Amino acid sequence: MPEPKDAFDETFPCEFYEPAELFDPELMYTIPEIGRLLQGLEPDADVAPDTEAVLIDWAIPWVMSHADDMVIAEPLSEDGPGYYGVDPTAAESASGPAADDGTDGDETDADEPAES
Repeated sequence: MPEPKDAFDETFPCEFYEPAELFDPELMYTIPEIGRLLQGLEPDADVAPDTEAVLIDWAIPWVMSHADDMVIAEPLSEDGPGYYGVDPTAAESASGPAADDGTDGDETDADEPAES
């Protein structure tokens, strides 16, 4: 049942990581591991089954909304889970100069002529 906002003492911004911020570029993760990472936990953290269900509920839409920056791998076994990781191009662009200098990459240097 929806609740009025004034029923809560405080609200917080809904901020989520980008895949390049969340994942080690050399590793692949399962949905439950992604859910833990989104909560600031280690991928192998021990959580109660009810908590894991909530984490999975958060992780699935996050994966879907960040699919352009991710890669997927077949399960390692026939009955195993799928694995997800950061797309190498997304990881590279996140660690490039434009990502580190606070600009959006569209600014031009005033001393250089604009390309047409």
